[in-house]
Amino acid sequence: DSPGFQRTEVPRPPGGKDLHAYPWDRSSLKSMPVDLQQFEKLDAYALQVDVKNSVEELVKALLKQARTDLEKVRAIWMWICHHIEYDVVGYHNKSQLSCKPIDVLQAGKSICEGYAGLFEQMCSIAGIQCLKLSGYSKGYGYKMGQTFTGDSDHAWNAVYLDGRWHLLDSTWGSGSVDDAFTKFTFRYNEFYFLTHPALFINNHFPDNSNWQLLKPTLTLKDFESNMLHSSNFYMLGLLGAHPETGVIHTVNGKASVSVDCRSATLFMFKLKESEEHGLMTLKKHGMKLDIYPQKTGSHKLQIFAKPSKGSEELYSCVLEYRVECSSVDKAMHFPKELSQPVGPSWFTERHGFLRPSHPDPIIHTNDGRCSVTFTLGKDISVLASLHCDHSSLAEDMGRRHIMQIHRGNQIELKIHLPHAGNFVLKIYAKKKSDPGNYDYVFNYLITCLNTEVKWPAFPQSYSKWAEDYEILEPLSGSLPANRNVQFKLKMHGVAKVLVQAEDTYPLTLSRGCWEGTCNTSGCREVFVMVHENANHSFYSHVLKYEVETQ
Repeated sequence: DSPGFQRTEVPRPPGGKDLHAYPWDRSSLKSMPVDLQQFEKLDAYALQVDVKNSVEELVKALLKQARTDLEKVRAIWMWICHHIEYDVVGYHNKSQLSCKPIDVLQAGKSICEGYAGLFEQMCSIAGIQCLKLSGYSKGYGYKMGQTFTGDSDHAWNAVYLDGRWHLLDSTWGSGSVDDAFTKFTFRYNEFYFLTHPALFINNHFPDNSNWQLLKPTLTLKDFESNMLHSSNFYMLGLLGAHPETGVIHTVNGKASVSVDCRSATLFMFKLKESEEHGLMTLKKHGMKLDIYPQKTGSHKLQIFAKPSKGSEELYSCVLEYRVECSSVDKAMHFPKELSQPVGPSWFTERHGFLRPSHPDPIIHTNDGRCSVTFTLGKDISVLASLHCDHSSLAEDMGRRHIMQIHRGNQIELKIHLPHAGNFVLKIYAKKKSDPGNYDYVFNYLITCLNTEVKWPAFPQSYSKWAEDYEILEPLSGSLPANRNVQFKLKMHGVAKVLVQAEDTYPLTLSRGCWEGTCNTSGCREVFVMVHENANHSFYSHVLKYEVETQ
């Protein structure tokens, strides 16, 4: 041995104080306290060390900046994760491949066996106890719910620090291979450095169960049936998912998944690559998803997440399930326009929609009418529209079946459905002070099974109809022919109000409402007009009603 390097004594087997409780106690992602900021200088130093002629020389160079055993292990880990790439060609042709540490170092590439062997030797030179472990892994090519038989397929390491054993996987710390297993990409993953054993077991099952470092240990059957969480799952601060098994069976055509997390997180899902046939709601500490596959058989369900702060960030896949569907619930066929997530949440609150009258994503109505209220944040202007599949609801008509009523900072959306069915109520908003377009905020699903329902649209309003005006009657935009129709409108700040049919009928102001009647004979349209200032002769149109043909 080169002078100055001591070989380590025989490692002691794991037991007692090495063991962690299972399931995970949600305390930390690592098996010992690690302050990553304190490693910044050391990490940067280790990355630029460039020694390829001997393992001893490499370790000597790395240890120049490392004082403690933890720092030594960190420097070795960082160097391997950033300098050794996965050998996809060697993987397919193992007979030609040497996993000897010096060969791995000089080639700059290897398979898991080579990563773990180099790690073990470098630690040994640095005087740190380290072992190479082997076992089954849920890595490349893993299929949900599969069983594991035969020889182990992966290798990783255990290191002895501060009187306890800890686990790490430098192969998975270094990056990933593509689906075709033809290309490796360096993508450093902090998760696999001193991973908490209750999380490591999620995708590493050692040949010798003592090296799970868990109490109680898991059986291979547990390992096979447990849900696979990607490292993104934990790195995004997610805590758990239900169900905990990778394969879910529908009950009466429905399957449900929920995720718990520490802080507000945005989610999306894909069932067989599309975002249909599901109803996802965001919760303060997670999300809930009900899916209703519209075909029997086996379906892949993926769940994606991203932090709510990082609007620029992409969604990462955090969970994958296999859904076995034995029967289809045709009634739960959602309109194409439905966007995920559905219903109000912390996200809509952030956009100024507070205290919703309907906290749930689905609004059921029996008579085809419903009303949704919110307290609005300051300076918010709202636009709402109604959509459904195969219906005559053109964009403008979709708006005409909703009436906005403002009372102080409260907004009420009154909805009259044109017929039975499933509808999407889409809600958009913008700052009143913003000249720009409205931004989509969220949507509800409105369902009505009553086939008798047939509500006409509300009257058409013009730009002079102020947002805090209110129609008390007639609410229907379609008036009967040859009838006297009673008008009652809540409007302020106007001098005169006229209803123009064949003749013109003035309304009178009584207790804050303009009231009167008009006769619909001999006309096809009726307009409500206001005179804003008694000194002007100019009238503005504010409402338009259609008159039914005989």
